Formats: sequence, structure tokens, C-alpha cells
Amino acid sequence: MLFDLAALDAQNAYKLLVSTIVPRPIAWITTCDVDGTLNAAPYSFFNAVSGHPPVVAIGIGGRAPGDAKDTGGNIRRTGQFVVNLVSDALAEKMNVTAIDFPKAVDELGQAGLSIAPSAKVRPPRIAESPVALECERLVIVDVGIDRSVVLGTVVAIHIQDDCVLDAARCYVDTPKLDLIGRMHGGGWYSRTTDRFELPRIPLDQWAMKE
Repeated sequence: MLFDLAALDAQNAYKLLVSTIVPRPIAWITTCDVDGTLNAAPYSFFNAVSGHPPVVAIGIGGRAPGDAKDTGGNIRRTGQFVVNLVSDALAEKMNVTAIDFPKAVDELGQAGLSIAPSAKVRPPRIAESPVALECERLVIVDVGIDRSVVLGTVVAIHIQDDCVLDAARCYVDTPKLDLIGRMHGGGWYSRTTDRFELPRIPLDQWAMKE
């Protein structure tokens, strides 16, 4: 069935996107405002888009037209943020930080989480997260009246010690990170425990069809 997005309202277009582009990694973003107020919130319009330079992209919407969420506003004002990744063990705590608390509320405190200092940026990382990407704002592209795409350069990466196989060669025990992804609807997620290996085929091993 063909869906012409020009003929659909924004909510229905959104439903088609989030129910088909799955699973999506979750950017659990920590930021600080200029006054030092800490904010934490999860976003699933997220992925790595470049390896050299290392760049991630996050789509951040507002609560209403013209109303930027705290995360987006903080990144605009300070230029720094941390992307913490979400393990299965942290799923419920991550969900607590998704509540639309007032700005003054400490989301991490409400979820029973702690923070750890970052190395190169001001916002702290979530201590319990198995991976944290320290980022500097590269550019913000406004794509609607209440949505923007943030491109951030990754300047440092923290990985849980027991998930690093060989630090010198940057080998990571990815399955041990036990990360989750966002699926469809209001609350569906996926685990990374169901995997299969499919090696890339070299051209010289492919029998060309006539």
C-alpha cells in the first residue's frame, strides 16, 4: 500500500515512520543549562552518521509548536551534551526520565540514578549507563516549527570496563553491553539478545548472474 505523506497529517506520518524504522537506538541525553540546571531525557530519533569525523544525529521535538524541550534549548545555549546508551537493566529508569517533569525537577534523582563527571564537556554522564558519548554541538538544523536535528561531534567515549575486550585495539564486547532499542507504538522496545551473523560477501566470491 502506498502512503503519500503530502496527503497525511503530521501525526499519521509520524506513526508510519516510527512503526517501520525499527529498532532505533536510544540517545539518553544529559545536558546542563547556563545556570547549571541538569536535564536528562531519552530520544529515539538518533544514530551515528559519520565515523571520520565521529558524528551523531538526534531529532529533538518540542512539547508544542514553538516550545523547545529542555534538551534542545540547553544544547543551543551551551553547545555540549552527553549521549548515554540504555541497557536492558536501565529500561525502567530511562522511562522515568521521559516523564514531562517541570524544568526544576531532577529527572535522574526521580529515577534513582547517579551521575559521573565527563572528561571534556560540562554535562555529566549517567554513571550506570554502559556507554556515554561526550559531544560538542556541530550544527543544529531546524526542520519544522517545533523540531530540530542536532549534529554533534563525539569528543570522548566512556565504556564500562568489563565490556572492553582489548583497549589498545578498541575491541568492545558489544553483546555484553545489553543495549535496547525503541520499537513502535507508545511503549514497545527490543533487546539485542536475538542476533545472527551475516558476513559481507567479497566481490571476487560472487558468481555474477547473466
